[in-house]
Amino acid sequence: MLKRWMAVVLLCAVSLFGMSISELNKASKDDLMQIKGIGEVKAKAIIDYRKKKPFKNFQDVEEVKGVGPVLVDNIKNNVRSKEGDDKE
Repeated sequence: MLKRWMAVVLLCAVSLFGMSISELNKASKDDLMQIKGIGEVKAKAIIDYRKKKPFKNFQDVEEVKGVGPVLVDNIKNNVRSKEGDDKE
């Protein structure tokens, strides 16, 4: 029972703090720019890409110019920037 409860808590924590593909496909420029490593240029690139082809999974995000595995992890885990930390 304890293992099951811990699993539920962990899933809730991930869903509260992580970003889903659905959320990524709808996120505003300002929302994207809150993620560490995303400034105006990358936010615009993500938005432009998803207009042509919505993301189906996080691997698709790596197809955006300037986005690599570390940034995809930041998006998945919604790692927030410190002010001024993500300027391009």
